[in-house]
Amino acid sequence: MKPFRSGATPGHPYLLLTLTALFWAGNMVMGRAIRADVPPIALAFWRWVIALALVLPLALPHLRTQWPLLRKAWRPVLILGAVGIGGYNTFAYIALQYTTATSATLLNSFIPVATIALAFLLLGKRLSAMEGWGVLVSLFGVLTLVSHGSLQTLLGLSLNTGDLWMLTAVLTWGLYTVGLQWRPQGVDPMLMLAAFTMVGLIVLAPVYAWELSSGRSINPSLQAIGGILYTGVFPGFLGYVFYNAGVAAVGPNRSSLFIHLMPVFATILAALFLDERPYWYHFAGIGLVFAGILLTTRKPAS
Repeated sequence: MKPFRSGATPGHPYLLLTLTALFWAGNMVMGRAIRADVPPIALAFWRWVIALALVLPLALPHLRTQWPLLRKAWRPVLILGAVGIGGYNTFAYIALQYTTATSATLLNSFIPVATIALAFLLLGKRLSAMEGWGVLVSLFGVLTLVSHGSLQTLLGLSLNTGDLWMLTAVLTWGLYTVGLQWRPQGVDPMLMLAAFTMVGLIVLAPVYAWELSSGRSINPSLQAIGGILYTGVFPGFLGYVFYNAGVAAVGPNRSSLFIHLMPVFATILAALFLDERPYWYHFAGIGLVFAGILLTTRKPAS
């Protein structure tokens, strides 16, 4: 299989990746906020049902002409759908049932490191010196944010069951990001996302049935319904469309670095909607994250 290359991207890739991080930061906040009303597998399942309903009208016109390409590349389609749709968010929602938002955000921010390591192992991709410094600076900014600027707080963080689920999610997303290089060429992005989503739902369906049989069901409150709709439309549909386009345009290493924007946006969203007061370490961490991204995405001198 040859790596996927995209000739056209709908919008500037860095803007698309930034919006993806914004949507996904809201996804983490929402997943934590509605955990009492919506079990984790139910949230993952209905999120993707909504996303599939949005993408199908855009995907179906391409199905007849591009079905042979999908069928020929059934292995990467199955793997990417299982890990990217069926895996990452499900593991993250389970993690948020058990671990603190601080620990989950910290562990999620290791996605760029995992992606870079997997890209090296599977694709032979290496970082330039400037990209390496950018990753380190940005990661230090994330650590500043989640530790509240305190080394004692950072050293006091310990792994629990939820943290282990979050580490599984991190590895899963790294595999998905690197695996996007092997998407079949010539397939419309909407049709590809629809194929991934259908595979993910097939994977989730029996697990969701098990969750229901164990007595865990959705409490249909206004907050719960609104939260499910948000996760389906923005993180589920638009987030994956934008992220896939970003990876196709700039590669897995640079794309994964934008995950570091999630705690930045989470801090801003908490200040706006939860009335949480920002402190000096929020501004220091945000500044370091942006500095790291600028270092990594700047064009080398001629």
